[in-house]
Amino acid sequence: MATILITGGTGYIGAHCCLALAAAGHQPVVYDNLSNGHAQFVKWGPLVEGDIRDAARMKAAFAEHRPDLVLHCAGLIEVGESVKDPASFWDNNLVGSLTLLNAMREAHCRALVFSSTCATYGAPLQLPMDETHPQNPLNPYGWTKLAIERANQDFARAYGLKFAHLRYFNAAGAAAREGIGERHSPETHAIPLALFTLLGRREGFKIFGDDYDTRDGTCLRDYVHVLDLADAHVRAAERLLAGGESFAANLGTGDGVTVRELLAAIARVTSREVPASSAPRRDGDAPALVADNALARRELGWSPTRGLDAIIADAWEWHGEVEGRVFG
Repeated sequence: MATILITGGTGYIGAHCCLALAAAGHQPVVYDNLSNGHAQFVKWGPLVEGDIRDAARMKAAFAEHRPDLVLHCAGLIEVGESVKDPASFWDNNLVGSLTLLNAMREAHCRALVFSSTCATYGAPLQLPMDETHPQNPLNPYGWTKLAIERANQDFARAYGLKFAHLRYFNAAGAAAREGIGERHSPETHAIPLALFTLLGRREGFKIFGDDYDTRDGTCLRDYVHVLDLADAHVRAAERLLAGGESFAANLGTGDGVTVRELLAAIARVTSREVPASSAPRRDGDAPALVADNALARRELGWSPTRGLDAIIADAWEWHGEVEGRVFG
């Protein structure tokens, strides 16, 4: 059993990773300032409340828990907000990550699984996108994630850090029966926004851009179940703990879904049509993002096991039946 420190472990992906790590026999320790996460999601290990930019608090957490590996999920994620307020993204994401890296170095913890993103690639030059695709982000969020990847590479060369850069495509779904799921404020992701419309929590669903060069003019995205993502994190952690080399891998299904196709799938799963209207494109959105996941299949033995209908059904159960009970 390894002790694994999960920064941002009360957030959406971090909490599902804690579930998966515990199920695999590891001890998760959550480090989170609760600014965007939820204490209700801490179920599988202790919580250390702290900000990743707080060097003293971070050092104390390493001294107390002596983690074998860090799974770094903490950071700001809203693409549109990064365009409006880039200063906060560079501060939280990059400064916080450098503080974490220095704490790891001082504590002689040399294994890191980093929550990266397909946003580091920018607009696709070809689809699907593999790990050799040029990295030229379209927004400050993507640039901060790419800067952290570069910092990890420099720390690897200079200090012996081993890392896994896991570049997510569109995380979705929930582990509703375990009492965890997607809960952002504000919510910007398509599936919960569409389901909120069906649940009467918002008036209508907006399709941001219907003139892209895709098969129906709307953005094309690769939706991957958050539990499949969590499984990949466990596999990456165990690879590094066993002495494996650093690597970067895409985490996606390889199947693209347009916004209109997503709405049709939601109608199929819920038996309810989502009222939708067109709106202008958003700054920083790429027209299409689809993963080539061959490297993750080869290096981690990983492949997604849950399709789009399962993603929607689990999210529908979470938002419609479980989320209210968890948060009262």
